[in-house]
Amino acid sequence: VNAGIFTTLVEALGAADLVGALSEPNGPFTVFAPTDDAFDALPAELVACVLEPENVNVLTSLLTYHVVEGAVLSTDLVDGMMPETLNTETITVDLSDGVSINGATVETADIEATNGVIH
Repeated sequence: VNAGIFTTLVEALGAADLVGALSEPNGPFTVFAPTDDAFDALPAELVACVLEPENVNVLTSLLTYHVVEGAVLSTDLVDGMMPETLNTETITVDLSDGVSINGATVETADIEATNGVIH
């Protein structure tokens, strides 16, 4: 998370009070982390809205949608696999042209964290 491209994600994790739940000794987890560029592509009003305290349940659901239990490296991914996220939804892995998750391209894979991995 200290890679310098996850500033908005870190802010959102704090707003949703998920930092402790996703930190050691909990885990390991795999986070398919939206970068600051991904957040910047969204309407600014939307990002500001989900960061409001009254929308913590929506924010929590959005964030946990990007987290899978276990440390899953890029070499563990299989085309078409559908892992369940912490919010009980599934995501789809596509390896046909690099790595993408539900159509979003993974820019940097296998950033090792103290309790898992970030893609």
